[in-house]
Amino acid sequence: MAGRKRKQLSLTAAPDKAAKTHENQTDLKLNVSTAKQKKPIHNVEKAETEQSHYFTKTRPDLHRLGEEFFKQPCISLAKAFLGKVLVHRCEDGTELRGRIVETEAYLGGEDKASHSAGGKCTERNKAMFMKPGTIYVYPIYGIYLCMNVSSQGDGAAVLLRSLEPLQGQSVMRQLRAARRKEGARQLKDKELCNGPSKLCQALNIARRFDRRDLASDAEVWLERDPSTNPAEPYDVVSASRIGIQSHGEWAKKPLRFYLRGHPCVSVVNKEAERCSLPSTVMNDLDSSDVQSDTGQQKVKST
Repeated sequence: MAGRKRKQLSLTAAPDKAAKTHENQTDLKLNVSTAKQKKPIHNVEKAETEQSHYFTKTRPDLHRLGEEFFKQPCISLAKAFLGKVLVHRCEDGTELRGRIVETEAYLGGEDKASHSAGGKCTERNKAMFMKPGTIYVYPIYGIYLCMNVSSQGDGAAVLLRSLEPLQGQSVMRQLRAARRKEGARQLKDKELCNGPSKLCQALNIARRFDRRDLASDAEVWLERDPSTNPAEPYDVVSASRIGIQSHGEWAKKPLRFYLRGHPCVSVVNKEAERCSLPSTVMNDLDSSDVQSDTGQQKVKST
């Protein structure tokens, strides 16, 4: 009888022991699952830093400039570009961004230094005759590229001459290094985009962007800079354009615009800075030589 009771007690205890064993295993599995969940996910932080914070919000077009912005006379648009941000979203999602600090205006048929001088439209410069905001990318010296944007006026366009790097500097540095001699010194940030061909290299602006609409393209666009005060006018210097010395009187016209004192400006013109009062432009241009630019005495971030 006592032996039978001990056997029954043993059978009764077995399920309790099994239940505790199962409970312990469950706790172990939960702990392991929790540990796995706490394991850091690599590359998330990098992806977040490479993506524009504007495009993680509910309205991706919140800061993007639309087609109405580009419907301005060439000189007005060249000045309005200053302080705006050029963005190129690469195939892997990385965004390269730079603030425009220097531009040049090319006024179309009357401008002897323009590709569209005399009103001539060719397969090469067709983008200059397309709707305002059309990208015009052309090669120079057979190996480098320059980026322009069409404005109002047949054949008129603005050359983007220099940027201040804002995002993706490490990628920009790699893209620039690929076109430099092996063993060359590392470029400083202010040297990455301080020239029309340099900025195309640094932001990976390719020839295939030619004739694209800057107002609607999915890879490249222009944004307002939310860190600037729209009510504050920029201190703009107007000077002669670069590299057009053979074009007579048009070589001397102050159709290049840059932010006074900015370290990323490609070429500083001290004489023009002495002659230019802060926030004033184009005072020495005869109205018959250039298109009307009424109401654009100051350049503002809009």
